[in-house]
Amino acid sequence: MMSPAYKKFLVFSEKVVPFLSRPALPALLLPNGQHLFSSNAICRLSTLIIHCFCQPALLQALHMTVLQGKGSEVSKVIQGPLNYLVQSLSKINTPYLTGVKSQHLFLCEHKSFKLWFDRVNGMHACQTAAQKVLQGKGHECMKSYMQRQPAPQISQCRDMQPSNSTPAEEEIEAAALTWNKGLSPQATERKHPILPQEGKRNILLTSALPYVNNVPHLGNIIGCVLSADVFSRYGRLRGWNLLFVCGTDEYGTATENKAREEGLTPQQICDKYHAVHSSIYKWFQIDFDFFGRTTTEKQTEIAQDIFWRLHKNDFLVEDTVEQLCCENCKRFLADRFVEGICPHCSYPEARGDQCDKCGRLINAVELKEPQCKVCRQTPVIRTSKHLFLDLPKLESQLEQWLDKSTSGGDWTPNAKQITRSWLRDGLKPRCITRDLHWGTPVPHPDFKEKVFYVWFDAPIGYLSITANYTDKWEKWWKNPQQVELYNFMAKDNVPFHSVVFPCSLLGAQDNYTLVNHLVATEYLNYEDTKFSKSRGVGVFGDMAKDTGIPSDVWRFYLLYVRPEGQDSAFSWADMAMKNNSELLNNLGNFINRAGMFVMKFFEGCVPVMDLQHEDKRLLALVGWELQQYIQLMDKVKIRDALKHILNISRHGNQYIQVNEPWKKIKGGDTERQRAGTVTGVSVNIACLLSVMLLPYMPTVSQTIRDQLNAPQSCINTMLQGTGTFVCALSAGHRVGTVSPLFQKLEADQIEALKKKFGGQQLTAIVYLCKILLQHSYLRENLNHFETILSNLSQGDKVRALKAQKAEKAVITAEVAKLLDLKKQLAVAEGKSPEPAPQKSKKK
Repeated sequence: MMSPAYKKFLVFSEKVVPFLSRPALPALLLPNGQHLFSSNAICRLSTLIIHCFCQPALLQALHMTVLQGKGSEVSKVIQGPLNYLVQSLSKINTPYLTGVKSQHLFLCEHKSFKLWFDRVNGMHACQTAAQKVLQGKGHECMKSYMQRQPAPQISQCRDMQPSNSTPAEEEIEAAALTWNKGLSPQATERKHPILPQEGKRNILLTSALPYVNNVPHLGNIIGCVLSADVFSRYGRLRGWNLLFVCGTDEYGTATENKAREEGLTPQQICDKYHAVHSSIYKWFQIDFDFFGRTTTEKQTEIAQDIFWRLHKNDFLVEDTVEQLCCENCKRFLADRFVEGICPHCSYPEARGDQCDKCGRLINAVELKEPQCKVCRQTPVIRTSKHLFLDLPKLESQLEQWLDKSTSGGDWTPNAKQITRSWLRDGLKPRCITRDLHWGTPVPHPDFKEKVFYVWFDAPIGYLSITANYTDKWEKWWKNPQQVELYNFMAKDNVPFHSVVFPCSLLGAQDNYTLVNHLVATEYLNYEDTKFSKSRGVGVFGDMAKDTGIPSDVWRFYLLYVRPEGQDSAFSWADMAMKNNSELLNNLGNFINRAGMFVMKFFEGCVPVMDLQHEDKRLLALVGWELQQYIQLMDKVKIRDALKHILNISRHGNQYIQVNEPWKKIKGGDTERQRAGTVTGVSVNIACLLSVMLLPYMPTVSQTIRDQLNAPQSCINTMLQGTGTFVCALSAGHRVGTVSPLFQKLEADQIEALKKKFGGQQLTAIVYLCKILLQHSYLRENLNHFETILSNLSQGDKVRALKAQKAEKAVITAEVAKLLDLKKQLAVAEGKSPEPAPQKSKKK
């Protein structure tokens, strides 16, 4: 579908421009008889044509070339749209691509279009500029940009057909009839406790439990709680009976480590960071029905009950395993109490359970050069008896359930792929006990000194948190016939929710509700690197508020770049651009203009609307965008659905711009009537947008409705899921005080924030703490503090240069400095300055 502005197809003319003595190309003849000569202006106008017909295909082509390495297949994607464009241009009787005539315009053939680009491409200035921008990297230089763009839908890239460019007449008339139907009855308000209801769609929605040992960063927030919040708010708009629960995951080695670092008890750490998490999510407007925690009696009760059921049903096995033991600390080193070099990718700071760099699961004894995190001594291997969940014995049950759940539910592709990869490799028994003090006690008398492994215990937290919310929790968790379960998480949590946890519930044989829809995001990076609390890189939840940027703007941008189909990146420059273009100039501009016209031209009352064909066509366009929004949100395509909100405001801005009510209000009765109709339709579109925005930007949504004095029943637009756009603000309705919704993010403000969160703010104190933990030598001798401080700082510098893909010569020079510092450090510690000889590989 094309807007009226896009239909003004301006084309190249090879005729002599009247006031010039010779042909001047490139030149563009405008409808008013004037000419354009600026290459930039012509390119921008020509881009409108490409945008209408080829943009989805071109985005798909770029995505394939830059991110998938499938440049050879690009022609298949763009050929159809290009063919249609050429066919339309070649029709002499079609001045407009839509076939609508209104005035004579020169047309160009595809070959002329190509000839112009070939000539520009051959110019030395253009080649020099391209070389400067691309830096010899070709399409690789676009990788960072493309990662921040939504993955294009293949369905959007099909051959264009003329019938799709405008709504059909029957659709236009249907939209006009719907407009007059009025609002649906008001939905009932939430009343706690929320329990499943007969005849309703009952949805139990969980977000992966955030670990309590640290402050969540933006990637953590978008990966689970924010995505879940948007869908839960949308579900309530749809009238579903929905319960949204979450809480902090508080047991395990990470909590013990954090307690040791901060000089607190594990319980004190849990209390401290549970409050931190709660405060952050409250500021981000995460609307949990209940936010609990796992350090409760209900957790112990339910986890131990599932354990005994698994034991009774013979799905647990005993085995003796090799485990790292620190003789200095006199304890076995579970998971995160040990660090070393990853056996798969050689990352030097891999944990005893997983490598943060390559993401692969690790058995701690596989680590190269392991160290105890407490005292930095080298541990030894000892044997320890543990209990295992017999996954191979449950594999056939799991397969049957997975086939049903993945075929009937909305599982993201990465969730399916990760799960299938586990099954393809064959399931192995999974250890569910650990030699720790802080955790849910194993009730078996032979294992009374052990606790449950966090990934057996933590998902059971969903059940115990619900049990702390209502004593009728089993109506949700033991009711698979009536309840649909949605799990939201980042992709690294998938196997525990799609294999380990379901196997625990299947083996318990107690009619548990299993996940129907597993929604997993990819990773959100920070600029061109990873979030790092220790290096001060990235924005963490408790810092966002201090930026002065409203939480709704944070929500909008995180959802705009939500890593749905691939990793994406947070970028300050991109955030500013999206705020200033999409929120300020597009969405905010339209809503503010619509409301201000009512106040300024019609004394605050919505005027009478006499719908013409153009107005009805707009209603059909808006209705279609609303339907697409609902279909995408139903499938948890949160990022893609947001684009349809912005499309509607673009339609509205174009509608206002073409009709110019500020001019017509000064004319005769007919023109004043026209101004009233345009204003009334526009302010009703603004009201609809406020409802569609509610899941994404709840405060902005409420502000719009307050400014428009909209009836509460307007939020029932999506109650039946039919995507109908009705007149919510009828003639005579009085609006409130209208004011701008958004503020511009200035370049200097963004530059200051980028610098603040780029890692430069680390102080010597932070380094000192890190050093004292990692170098026992310094506890006795601080003479070489400066050498080691420089060593760590130089290491961070080298890592940053590599992440930024700096020139090889620059990296080599900085690596040489780092090696020299390492030698100085070795000498200071009384070690040999030369690196140990590498062991030869076994043949």
